[in-house]
Amino acid sequence: MRLRLPEERPTEPPTGFKIAHPVLSQDGTRAGFTGVSLGGALPYGVVADASCVYGRRHRSPARRCDCGFHCVHERAAAEALLCMEEHRAAVLLDITVLGAYLRFELGFRYARQRVRTATVGPCACGARAVALADAGWGRPGWRALAAACPGCVRGRTSVSLAEFARLAGDGLRVVAGGGTHRATVDPGLPEDLGVPELLAEAALLQARLDWFQSRLARLEGGGKPQEEGGGGRP
Repeated sequence: MRLRLPEERPTEPPTGFKIAHPVLSQDGTRAGFTGVSLGGALPYGVVADASCVYGRRHRSPARRCDCGFHCVHERAAAEALLCMEEHRAAVLLDITVLGAYLRFELGFRYARQRVRTATVGPCACGARAVALADAGWGRPGWRALAAACPGCVRGRTSVSLAEFARLAGDGLRVVAGGGTHRATVDPGLPEDLGVPELLAEAALLQARLDWFQSRLARLEGGGKPQEEGGGGRP
């Protein structure tokens, strides 16, 4: 006869950490997350209930199934998963475990959760992120997003960190993690750059300005877009 562990009755909901990919709805009106493993095909909101990914009708988490949300106890354990190549674009979630749960050595499997904070890592170029931009893949009706700095956003579909939090709702906080630049619209420039580096930065900024002006001209219908290398300097 197997002995069960005593039933827990915590005075406060347990907390944990996990990683997930941020997603934006096709019409740009909703934001959420999708998992990196089991259940990754089912995007979820800030407050969400788990369901069996195998289509069984039992409640999650069932003891004889591996369905339900999953998280780990330690932040460092979740951050370690971000080192894996396939998880580099994921974000770190600080969550509250709600409803029924099963405790394991490293974490929980549980029925309901609230995402309290999403920490966005640096852009792929290493700069501090100011936005979440189209990652080039997604789920039906949802675009996956990845951290992006001002220079790498370009013309991709994107939302600022604050806008993502607003669209997700339910009090979600979205913060920028590590990176080489400040999380502002102007990423700033290191003071020790030489003339060649400054010229390259200036050329990049001018190219972006020309691109924005050509798009603005198309939207306003005020004539043909400016030719490459045209004006645009103040």
